[in-house]
Amino acid sequence: MRERWRAAAAAAAVGLALIAWPVLPGQPARAAAPETVAAAECDVLAPGASAAAEKAVRTACSQVGVWYSWGGGHGPAPGPTYGVVDPTDPASEHDPERRGFDCSGLVRYAYAEATGRDILNGTAHSQYNTPHATARFGAGEGIGPLVPGDLVVYGNARKVHHIAIYVGAGKMVEARQSGTRITVSDVRLGGDYFAAVRVNGSPGQGTFSTWGTDVWTHTEASTTSGRVHKFAGPTSVRIALQKHAQSVTAEGITNDAWSYLPDYRAWITNIYIKGPAWLDGVPTCR
Repeated sequence: MRERWRAAAAAAAVGLALIAWPVLPGQPARAAAPETVAAAECDVLAPGASAAAEKAVRTACSQVGVWYSWGGGHGPAPGPTYGVVDPTDPASEHDPERRGFDCSGLVRYAYAEATGRDILNGTAHSQYNTPHATARFGAGEGIGPLVPGDLVVYGNARKVHHIAIYVGAGKMVEARQSGTRITVSDVRLGGDYFAAVRVNGSPGQGTFSTWGTDVWTHTEASTTSGRVHKFAGPTSVRIALQKHAQSVTAEGITNDAWSYLPDYRAWITNIYIKGPAWLDGVPTCR
């Protein structure tokens, strides 16, 4: 009798568990289960890439499932950040609550982790035009010449609006748009597919890194000259020349050495270049 009672009680409990109880007025509704992400295989899917490019691919793949967030990944240092609202995209209304990456933020983070240097800090357009490029491939070449780690870009020569990382086998890992998560997709050829670029992750001659935040470059080797570009955080830069000019005191350091950055057509005080006050191996501007 007791066993029959236990069986009946168990059956009743199961039945109660299956009832969808109504939500009473003033009673909070049960939160929806978190969205799950079914990602395609993400890894280095073809040979031919450099060690740095393979590491960039695997770093990006480690972020599959993380939210796209407009402006995400563009903090002082590479890595996920909360985004901002894109005034042209209603789907971005929750981006300030979502810690993640936009397309260029993901590319920046992947290559910073792969190289140990912030070599792709900037927009998708500036990443395509990076001085660290070793090869470029037009849309007409398709994916034939691409190897894992190459950057595939969408837009045109005047404005690149999207960038992703090729992983091989016709696929790319990307942070595509607000309301979605980082995922693996087929490379979308045709339409506004523009080109691809291969990045050299090895330090080149004359390549240094800035430090500090909100550091301005100038049209001349003087803080009173016009401002050109602001480095939000540490950035890899090429230096063509250096010279003695205006003495500057900042961060408790005084130095009269300035370096010329050919990719920005601007000068920066050597105070904000990692290394000695006078940089080794950089020619002197006479």
